[in-house]
Amino acid sequence: MTDPQDPLIDPYREGEFSGPCRVVELNGTRYTLLGTAHVSAESAEDVRRLIRSGDFDAVAIELCDSRHQNLSNPDALGQQDLFEIFRQGKAGMVAASLALGAFQQRLAEQSGIEPGAEMRAALEEAGRHELPLLLIDRDVGITLKRIYHNVPWWQRFSLFTGLLGSLLSREEVKPEEIERLKEGDVLESTFSEFATESEALFTPLITERDRYMVLRLAEQAPPGEFRNVLVVIGAGHLKGMVERLEQPLPASPRAEREALEVTPPPSPLWRAIPWIITALVLTGFAIGFSRNTELGWQLVGEWFLINGVLSALATLIALAHPVTVAATFFAAPLTSLNPTIGAGFVAAGVELFMRKPKVRDFATLRHDVTELKGWWRNRVSRTLLVFLLATLGSAAGTWIAGFRIAGALFGSAN
Repeated sequence: MTDPQDPLIDPYREGEFSGPCRVVELNGTRYTLLGTAHVSAESAEDVRRLIRSGDFDAVAIELCDSRHQNLSNPDALGQQDLFEIFRQGKAGMVAASLALGAFQQRLAEQSGIEPGAEMRAALEEAGRHELPLLLIDRDVGITLKRIYHNVPWWQRFSLFTGLLGSLLSREEVKPEEIERLKEGDVLESTFSEFATESEALFTPLITERDRYMVLRLAEQAPPGEFRNVLVVIGAGHLKGMVERLEQPLPASPRAEREALEVTPPPSPLWRAIPWIITALVLTGFAIGFSRNTELGWQLVGEWFLINGVLSALATLIALAHPVTVAATFFAAPLTSLNPTIGAGFVAAGVELFMRKPKVRDFATLRHDVTELKGWWRNRVSRTLLVFLLATLGSAAGTWIAGFRIAGALFGSAN
């Protein structure tokens, strides 16, 4: 593939940089892949030195559009319309993004190095030298969704709790965790404990992204388009990407790349569950009233009380406004019978109306979420908590009240 005596490649030999470097040549285009550490001042300097050499006419980096926006504009998340986030069902993803950012901030405070410094260096130097900047990584939201759908259902809860525990803990980040970041990004290090033991997790987290980034290169910088492309990636992706670049590239990289962006839809049964629960509860009410009016009203009363109380208590845990708590109490029993709208959406909407976030809440959002109490102090993150906890409270209330109704009908039948 490459000639070790080529004068252009000579400066990039193994050992010249803090991380590994490989060169692959395809039809007149050299792809210089630099494996970086995401918590390393040396990697950032390597990137600056390479771009300043003047040998490159394009720079590709391991970022997606959303991560690029967050890196170039840290306040971008706070500038989004919160109501639209809740309406589009993106509250969970936004909360996860904030939690990942909090983990990054903790690493920065302990190591004295901002994670992603090498990506920021690539952004700055590419702009300074007026080089095309190619974003080649898959959107982090798609990767998380594909992980969720790829792992068995019983493993999802352990991943979720492990993620929250590692991101929200105020304990010192262990040295081995920082070392893992030198091989991958925050997302990879968070799941690395599971990824090494689970092919279902490793595939969407690492293998698919190796392939995806090669396909993006084939689209944005196909062989012959540029003379020499610098590809800045985490060291953990270097081997997989080199192997794929050394294989024939697909004739239609876009089609294969889009296939890696598809998130499997929920199964028909999973989509039907809310409607089935609604039908069962309403049927329970009807059976209760058919037996006697007192039993019917008892079932209705228990449904409203259990669902309303648990949802309201959940918003209290989030320190929601008293009006939000009251509104959730009355709304949850009704929204639980309407799969098209959730208690969390109503609770978040009322909270936004009663406590509209101020400019300073958006300005301090990323700093506030680095500590647990900050999630309650900041109005933006607290509204996210109101949404998530109200949703969980309503779900718990639905199941508990549903079993109570079944028990009352079954008991009375005997």
